[in-house]
This record gives sequence, structure tokens and C-alpha cells, in this order.
Amino acid sequence: MELQRGQESAVAIGLNAVIVGVTGNSPRVLTVEGAKHRLASLEELEALPFGPLDSSRGHTLEKNLRGWVSEQTGLNLGWVEQLYTFGDRDRGAIERRGAPRVLSVAYLALVRERDQPIAGRARWKDYYDFLPWEDWREGCPSIIEREIIPLLCNWADSATESSTQMSRHDRIAISFGRDEAKWDQEKVLERYELLYEAGLVSEARRELSNQTAAGSFQLDKRNEGTVNFSVGMGRPMVLDHRRMLATALGRLRGKIKYRPVIFELMPSTFTLFALQRVVEALAGAPLHKPNFRRLVIKGGLVEKTGQFQGTTVESGRPAQLFRFRQEVLRERRTPGVSFSGG
Repeated sequence: MELQRGQESAVAIGLNAVIVGVTGNSPRVLTVEGAKHRLASLEELEALPFGPLDSSRGHTLEKNLRGWVSEQTGLNLGWVEQLYTFGDRDRGAIERRGAPRVLSVAYLALVRERDQPIAGRARWKDYYDFLPWEDWREGCPSIIEREIIPLLCNWADSATESSTQMSRHDRIAISFGRDEAKWDQEKVLERYELLYEAGLVSEARRELSNQTAAGSFQLDKRNEGTVNFSVGMGRPMVLDHRRMLATALGRLRGKIKYRPVIFELMPSTFTLFALQRVVEALAGAPLHKPNFRRLVIKGGLVEKTGQFQGTTVESGRPAQLFRFRQEVLRERRTPGVSFSGG
């Protein structure tokens, strides 16, 4: 697809898929290893499944996306929702050398990982390998106090204007739940953007090194050489694919509170313990067991099947099996799973 504006300036449409699954208590995302992306030559980095808009593959963006995902991963997607369009200029080195500007339309998809085998170079990876500061199931991740906050404060204090320093410190407090602010599970993108702006994720360093002129994008030299990008700040990805991951996780954490999308990740029958583990995995926080069970049962989200599975460690008795109650879609406008810490 090409658009004309002033002098000839080609614009291509790309499609990306953030495909999420949960196995056990591990939130997972499907990546493609060693894939040749049209905007990047970084074959050693992982990418999300992607492909260009191709009219021969169908007349809709979603149909194109489903085709590319099936070809690259072997998956036939079920529930899919358009996430966001990423269109910043100079997103990759190839584009800066004159290739068409690419607008990437990202989609969020939920799948039951165990139900479908994957093929080709597709690999399931732990979501929090890419965003390790987002997993609070065992308390505040040590990386936040040990590295992130001190380095962000260095960056904030490096501003020459006092008003900019104050603004940066306010953003740190709001994004990471400092001072009187509380940790907001949905502010995933805000946290990633803050780390990017401060030069604390490898994508920011890569972006600067790829630019012939840094322009207004400057990194705080006080943090130079102090960050282990390969481990502490998460696994890097090609281009802005990690920004897409952050956008998707924030959207999903918000959406499960008012829509029953969590059941797209569950088998047809399940225990309440298994359901709680899946919600905790995506929320990145522990849940209070009695409150959670009361919420989903009294809220009409699930119903008993009359069947049982195995025995529980806690009681030694067989665990009741439940299923999603479809009628709740007609009974409630926002039939989601609200969650609070345990």
C-alpha cells in the first residue's frame, strides 16, 4: 500500500501479532527466532510474528494477519483484537536508508498453548523475560529497588531545568508506585516508555547508535556502563516489538477486569485454582483465594460441572471442575474478573 504526500513517499502496512498463552503459572508470548524482518537486519533478536499487508491474502487486515501467523508458526488463531498502530518515523535502520515507511498494525491474540503445536522458528517464551519488573507475584522485583529506581533518579537529576527534574521524578513515582502513588498494574507501557526515554533498555541504545544524528534523543551519560541489558532490563527484541508487548500486557490487564477474555486461555472445564493461577500470571500479582472464588462464583462467571479432578494438596479431596457460564454475557455489561492483591 502506498500513499503520496508532497514528494513521493511510500508507506507500507505491516501486521504484527502479540500471541499470549498461559501454561501452569507462566504467562507466555509466541516469538519468531532468527526471522528476517523487512525493517531490520538483526536476525539474532527475537521478533513477534509479522508480515506485510498483501491483498492476495484477503481483503481485511485480520485475515492477512491470520494467514501470516499460520504460515510462520503453524497456529490457527481464535480470539483476536486489534491493539494499536505503531507508526513512528525511522523505526528501523533500513527505513532510514530510504526504504518505505512502515505502519505496523499490532493485534492481541489469546490461545491455549497446549491445544496447538507450533512449527517453524516459532518459540514460546516467558512474558516476564522481556518485562521482568512487571512480575510482582512474589513481591516487588528486586531489580526495581536495586537498579531501576536509582538509575531513573540519576536520569531525572541530570536534567538542567529544575522543572524538568520535578516532572521526571513525578513520572517515576506514578509509573513505579513510589511515594504516595500505588503500583498500577495497567501502566505497563508507561513504565517501558520511561525506561526507554532514560536509556535503560537496550532498544534505546540501539536506536541511538543507528542514528546518524541523535537530534533530541539523548541518553543520560551518568548511567553509561551500569546496566546489564542482556539480563537485568529484559530480553531485547527487534525494532519496537517490546513496546508492542508492553502495550498488549497493559491492555490485557485492563480488559480482564470487564470482559471474560480470561476464559479464552482456559480449557472447557477447569478448577478454580487453575483459573486463579492464570489470572495471577497475567496480573503479575498474587490474589486472595477466598475473595477470588467468591468473586467468580457469586458474579455468575462460572458454574459447576458436577465432575471432579484429582485431589488437592490443601484438602486431599478431589477438586471440583467448573466451566465458563455463557449466560453472564447477557446478564452483565462488564462480566470481567476484577483482581486485587492477596
